[in-house]
Amino acid sequence: MTPSRLPLIVLTSLSLCLFAATQGSLAAEDQETDPLVLKKLDRFQDLKFGFFMHWGIYSQWGCIESWPLVEEDKWARPDDLKPWVERNKDFPRFFADYRALNTTFHPKRFDPEKWVQAAKGAGMKYVVFTTKHHDGFSMFDTRQTDYRTTHPSCPFHVDPRADVVKAVFDTFRREGFGIGAYFSKADWHHPDYWDLSRPHRSRNVNYDTRKEPEKWARFVKFTHAQIEELMSGYGPIDVLWLDAGQVRPPQQDIDMPGLAAMARRHQPGLLVVDRTVGGRYENYRTPEQEVPPKALPYVWETCMTMGDQWSYKPNDKYKSTRRLVHLLVDIVAKGGNFLLNVGPNADGELPPEAVLRMEEIGQWLNVNGEAIYGTRAVAPYKEGRVCLTKKGNAICLIYLAEENRDAPPAEIAVPSLRKVRSVQMLGTQLAIPWRIDPTRGLVIQVPQSIQESPPCKHAWAFQVIPEG
Repeated sequence: MTPSRLPLIVLTSLSLCLFAATQGSLAAEDQETDPLVLKKLDRFQDLKFGFFMHWGIYSQWGCIESWPLVEEDKWARPDDLKPWVERNKDFPRFFADYRALNTTFHPKRFDPEKWVQAAKGAGMKYVVFTTKHHDGFSMFDTRQTDYRTTHPSCPFHVDPRADVVKAVFDTFRREGFGIGAYFSKADWHHPDYWDLSRPHRSRNVNYDTRKEPEKWARFVKFTHAQIEELMSGYGPIDVLWLDAGQVRPPQQDIDMPGLAAMARRHQPGLLVVDRTVGGRYENYRTPEQEVPPKALPYVWETCMTMGDQWSYKPNDKYKSTRRLVHLLVDIVAKGGNFLLNVGPNADGELPPEAVLRMEEIGQWLNVNGEAIYGTRAVAPYKEGRVCLTKKGNAICLIYLAEENRDAPPAEIAVPSLRKVRSVQMLGTQLAIPWRIDPTRGLVIQVPQSIQESPPCKHAWAFQVIPEG
């Protein structure tokens, strides 16, 4: 893979089958036919593990990103911070104070090099960054609005890294990462989306676009112009990750055919993810904060927070390293990618506890990456505590550790495998005894020395070469 973009490689037969299964349920006009898109989609599935970052003016308060601006959404919880208390007391004042956060955004410790080294150490292969969230504050040097990091109203504008998106994308691209641009189709700052002279209580546009087509047309033009800036001025982009699924026909039609065509003129083969909308412009699905219970017949990616919140939250509760490794294995065994989110703090630093988790995931992948990267799903996907992946003619078995256990058991049985040529444990050169049992299938016998000193924690991978 070159540093600049995801290489285009020949589609595997499995990927073609998966894509055909998805396409078979779509109308002919909704089926993707661009060969560059299909090739990049296949390469995307090889990467498996990505880094998601929600970062913006909201990070200064440690509150949920953007959503506090929606009056009808009740987010208050017992452990909410002061901004939430103020929101519930005086919403108009809170609304104004939130929108003014651009005047105090000045992350003096923002260093994308530290971000990329943490992601690289974790074994992540692509990044998705919030170029603009629903609140409308642009983290890039857009010419369409003053509500941006590079405008004089934002104290960070004097910093050489003020065009945050450029700094992030350039830094990650140099390290060989695939580049994904998160962009919210909704913009709660734009007067042609939320007209502040009218009630704006929900997440949706607050006027009838069919009765005021000129007003909506201005917003569509604005949206296309911002995306064109990102697609034409920020180097090779691999994924346009569009959020705010409520922005769709008929009431909120932003002309996705025209938008996608424009974006791909600048970025041939671009993956467009019009998430939750379906159809031709949702090249892969993005289940949020969940792992599907079974393998899916299309390309997909679970997006999930490491902690409780997408954006930075002081004293957030992060998932354990074991839990994160098991999530990665479960997702990959079912044919998906894992896009793991960490929110940098107001100064632009990744929380130390999150960085530690990333280091520990990377240690596990250093031993077991062969069972993750470049693999595809293979039935039955999971048997008991064993997850299965396939790479070439090899089957990889990954045994998920039981709670409070740091070593593999003496025996691991895989009933579905009954014709085996060889078994090798990743992370060790020791011979691994095995046998085929008439009722239990493949039975791997883990040597005592490995039980006492395993090559890693959390889960253990075996590469099996079947007969034939």
